[in-house]
Amino acid sequence: MDSMVSDLLRRLGDESLDGTGIIPWSSPVLSFGDLSASSVATLGLNPSNREFVDGEGRELEGPHRRFHTLTSLGLNRWADAGARHRGLIAESCRAYFARNPYDTWFKRLDYLLAELRVSYYSAMFSACHLDLVPYATADKWTALSRQQRLKLLERSGDTLGLLLRDSPVRVLILNGSSVVEHFSRVADVELESNRMSDWTLRRNGEDGVTGTAYIGIVRSVGGVRLRREVQVLGFNHNIQSSFGVTRQVTSSIRTWIAEMATARLS
Repeated sequence: MDSMVSDLLRRLGDESLDGTGIIPWSSPVLSFGDLSASSVATLGLNPSNREFVDGEGRELEGPHRRFHTLTSLGLNRWADAGARHRGLIAESCRAYFARNPYDTWFKRLDYLLAELRVSYYSAMFSACHLDLVPYATADKWTALSRQQRLKLLERSGDTLGLLLRDSPVRVLILNGSSVVEHFSRVADVELESNRMSDWTLRRNGEDGVTGTAYIGIVRSVGGVRLRREVQVLGFNHNIQSSFGVTRQVTSSIRTWIAEMATARLS
């Protein structure tokens, strides 16, 4: 893990990330939770700026802090980070859910894992969250330009593969159509898609937004060959932000995930 942190910190000083909108003083986020103990991981796009700042854009401090920054580590630049600093960054990722997790976002995803009998919040039956891009950006992913998004994915596309390769993760769950699209590109895989009538999001006076399930197997991600097959499950609705995602829809997605993944985990 130390070498991974070191590599991601080195990339922060790379000119290829200039203009991508990353928060330069925020540490890279390898995982949310203990990746080394997780058989299941959910996948998003990149860490929210709210992992580092409050609603007014001020850096989180004291008990409100979630991850390390240059300030919290007493550094002027990431190039000065030593083994102790890298260890603290890695530990903040491992212990994320034991401190001050962004529950408004993660509780809804954790609900989907219940029938697999794993949780972000359990030390014994652990799950964790990963992102395609390990760097937080000042603006939301959708507010970034296409060029910024592509540059971020290109520069850190192998990170997910390296993390999965050295982990026990056997099931990867993709949250939303954008994650499915970008993951498919990074992993160079075409996932099987199926229409799910129970997942339709109703709209007043309209037909609604059709639900789609995705499933596949990957053996490499971002050019990194994995040490085992990883089952990939996805859904087109973003659980946190898609308008009209009801308890009934999330319950149906949760049941489907359990039906598809239980055999893989047994």
